[in-house]
Amino acid sequence: MSEVGGAVAVEDGERRRQRTLEEALEVQSLRRIISAYLNYPEAAEEDVRRYERSFRKLSPAHKALLPHYPMKFQKLRSCIATNSYFIFNMLQAFEPPLDMSQDMDCCDDLHHEHASGHHCLSEQRNSCCSPAPGSGANYCSRPEEACHGEGSHMHKMSTGEPISEETTIGGSHDCPVDNGRSGVNDGATLQQEPDAPESNGDANAPNDWLDPSIQLHVPLVDVDKVRCIIRNIVRDWAAEGQKERDECYKPILEELDSQFPHRSKERAPACLVPGAGLGRLALEISRLGFMSQGNEFSYYMMICSSFILNHAETVGDWTIYPWIHSNCNSLSDSDQLRPVPIPDIHPASAGITEGFSMCGGDFVEVYSDASQEGYWDAVVTCFFIDTAHNIVEYIEIISKILKDGGVWINLGPLLYHFADMYGQEDEMSVELSLEDVKRIAIHYGFEFEKEKTIETTYTTNPRSMMQNHYSAAFWTARKRLKATTDERQPTIP
Repeated sequence: MSEVGGAVAVEDGERRRQRTLEEALEVQSLRRIISAYLNYPEAAEEDVRRYERSFRKLSPAHKALLPHYPMKFQKLRSCIATNSYFIFNMLQAFEPPLDMSQDMDCCDDLHHEHASGHHCLSEQRNSCCSPAPGSGANYCSRPEEACHGEGSHMHKMSTGEPISEETTIGGSHDCPVDNGRSGVNDGATLQQEPDAPESNGDANAPNDWLDPSIQLHVPLVDVDKVRCIIRNIVRDWAAEGQKERDECYKPILEELDSQFPHRSKERAPACLVPGAGLGRLALEISRLGFMSQGNEFSYYMMICSSFILNHAETVGDWTIYPWIHSNCNSLSDSDQLRPVPIPDIHPASAGITEGFSMCGGDFVEVYSDASQEGYWDAVVTCFFIDTAHNIVEYIEIISKILKDGGVWINLGPLLYHFADMYGQEDEMSVELSLEDVKRIAIHYGFEFEKEKTIETTYTTNPRSMMQNHYSAAFWTARKRLKATTDERQPTIP
């Protein structure tokens, strides 16, 4: 074998080893996320036991003032059982894109070798659970091609047909900071609870990868992310979330409608929705007559959105109890324990446009692909651009993937997710003011046509005594026909 041939063989072998190790690490990360879902009932039950311990410490006279409390605790357990039943059915319907049975021993080497080179499961979301960013295990994201090409990692949904569940690549970015609390015990399992309503669908026999004997020990912060997802379900798929959707999604939909007045479903404009979460905004854009693609990095989100989009048979097919996880700021027990039916629409019968899809993967890695350049007529970002390590890179990519004359519609605050990453000194976080964000956008060829501020909330309990409000920036910016996208710094007055 020639020296050149030998070098090529060594390089190919190293590349195969690298890909094998990265896939193993991705399996490990996915297993951690699944374990967080599976550990939800035990973590929630521990909360109830804590409430009971506090109640027992009361004096007899004080207990006599709260005779309904023991019954409330039992009602909480019934609500937890219903949530757990929904989660269990969701996990059973999930088809992992990776071989979950493969040996994980090789992951330790990769963890140490690449700990600083891959995205973390940094999962704080704008006011979803905590105003401070968090962290988790390392996570690989390695999509081979852009999502509209061959080898895509996406879910597709055609009118009247379920999304075909293929490959979902991604981590997650939508949860609270790890506060150092102890983890959930190994082997805590999600069971079909006897109190769960039997009308919530049929549960098949558990998949092998749901075997409790192979579940990971996870910190309680991971289970907090599951609670966070339950609240996100309300925002996107419940009638109770309509107010937030009207505040955030309606202005975007109205702007898209006015920007493309002569569209037709036969030649539908292509619209990308990065940070699509549970998929409702992307679906509403599809219903409006666009070829819509949602992009999401979080496996927590993708598992749930796939289940709702694919497996909801009717309006109100499921019931969840999203507000039971905190006794704080409740107006009444009935408010805290109120059921929320989901979904409020039937996705498969919603009148979507051909080509609707959900693509899993890191926005930068997926849409930096050359095949994406100049592909999209519109990009919609809602509570997304502050998820960046480097917001300048986000803006540059948005400019590159838009057609000349294409529009970028944005709504959201600038609560940078990787700010104040205590204990992770090498974590990159570029935190620009709104003024600087706009200057960078102008540098990359955008002209701002409309700007305003929209007051809104994010996954907030509408009946809570505490409401976190955002004065979110809303704009429509158009990519100039001959955009200047060189690396010169913008002129700062």
